[in-house]
Amino acid sequence: MTVLLDVARAAAGVNVLLLLVMGWVWLGNYRRHGASHTLGFLVVGAFLLVENVLWLYFYLAHPAFVGWFVDAGTDVQAGMTMLCGLELVALVVLARITLR
Repeated sequence: MTVLLDVARAAAGVNVLLLLVMGWVWLGNYRRHGASHTLGFLVVGAFLLVENVLWLYFYLAHPAFVGWFVDAGTDVQAGMTMLCGLELVALVVLARITLR
């Protein structure tokens, strides 16, 4: 396994945790206030959660994908890892704002 694969796995896992926590907060806020922007956060968060769960499946349990990832060039590995990492940074900023 490569270090970049492990970093991508970790980023996707943390993304899932952050989305679950924020989703819980947004759901509670939506139930209390019924604001349409909160519903928008819930919908976008649900799509991002599905995306990251799918990434975790590919990174952890799909041997053909893992083999492809390991055999791909470092430019592909770095690019895919950076996508998960950039999403993680965005979600950390959003979580910080949400949890204040």
